[in-house]
Amino acid sequence: MKDILNDKATLRSQLTHSRSRVGSDRRVAASRALRAALLALPEVAGAHTVAAYVPVGSEPGGRELVEDLAAGSTRRVLLPVLLADDDLDWAVYQGPESLVPAGRGLREPIGPRLGPEGVRTADVLVVPGLAVDRRGVRLGRGGGSYDRALARLPASAVTVVLLYDGEVLDRVPAEPHDVPVDIAVTPAAVHRFTR
Repeated sequence: MKDILNDKATLRSQLTHSRSRVGSDRRVAASRALRAALLALPEVAGAHTVAAYVPVGSEPGGRELVEDLAAGSTRRVLLPVLLADDDLDWAVYQGPESLVPAGRGLREPIGPRLGPEGVRTADVLVVPGLAVDRRGVRLGRGGGSYDRALARLPASAVTVVLLYDGEVLDRVPAEPHDVPVDIAVTPAAVHRFTR
């Protein structure tokens, strides 16, 4: 187990460093392509509720991700609120003015909380990540927040991770609690995984 944790930490460091070297023009173009590909997924187009996140720093998707998911549809968008134990509570997105700065550089919704189980109402859950492998195993930042959310979803929900090109790897170190995702979207391709 210690070897897996060390392997994850090393890979996280490498991927974070690589992301920090991506220029802002390339990041903006990649995020635009990611959002277009995400919105074109039939699972997203037909979803009544999408749980997502507000990208920060170099995370794929850009600041417009949430607004694009909510725009022009009756789709309900849920956003996470980080709890003290690194679990996620959820609230309905009610426009850009409903987001406030929170700890760790995050932006969170100010609306009524639905509780950690609120994510169960999502047809699609869009999660951040640093990489995914050909099995759908996702490498996150290490807090386990999204693994808990993924484990709560009904079997009918579809899970999507947004990544930059080059972050779909042959193998990501995995622990028993790691929950695979169904789809990875990169600027160049949509990768579907079978479980």
